[in-house]
Amino acid sequence: MILAVNATRMELQNLKKRVKTAKRGHKLLKDKMDELMRNFLQLIHETRSIRENVEEELASAYKSFIVARAVMSPDTLEEAIMSPSRLIKLKYKTVPIMNLREPEFELEAEGDVHCYGFNFTSADLDFAIETFGKVLEDLIKLAELENKVKDLAYEIETTRRRVNALEYVLIPNLEETIKYISMKLSEMERSNLSRLMRLKEIVRGH
Repeated sequence: MILAVNATRMELQNLKKRVKTAKRGHKLLKDKMDELMRNFLQLIHETRSIRENVEEELASAYKSFIVARAVMSPDTLEEAIMSPSRLIKLKYKTVPIMNLREPEFELEAEGDVHCYGFNFTSADLDFAIETFGKVLEDLIKLAELENKVKDLAYEIETTRRRVNALEYVLIPNLEETIKYISMKLSEMERSNLSRLMRLKEIVRGH
């Protein structure tokens, strides 16, 4: 599509500068999108690995907990887990990924995960509690990674739209307008040249 501009040499020069700037911007955005995709795929692989591990650990812990609940009286089970003795601290910081600021968490645990005596509890409960305690760090890491994946996916889509707008709309329109103005200027030059030649012939005739 030809842009609505005046067919002048100054406008032609401005359009050529805009094309050069747009192509430079297009290259930078393409490079950015490639780097975003590289980070995205790496995060996807890491996220899938941790998720598979978390699901396996949780399934095992829930299975043991169900067995413990079946062999222990409800009162004993409730008494065993009602007063947790482990203190969890979660540290937070942001790290740069391209032009994004992403949260990262660090888990610090103090105290024993077992908050009860072992006289009236089952080994299945011990295993379930231990596994839940171990998987907590992976759950937090998984949440952190999935948030990064979501933000990167949005940034990739935004960058892709900008790349496409430059590649398929702005740059072709600018180049088409440059071609149109160049043709118009050439026609004007030929027309002026023809008028000058006619004037010369008229002058010579007199």
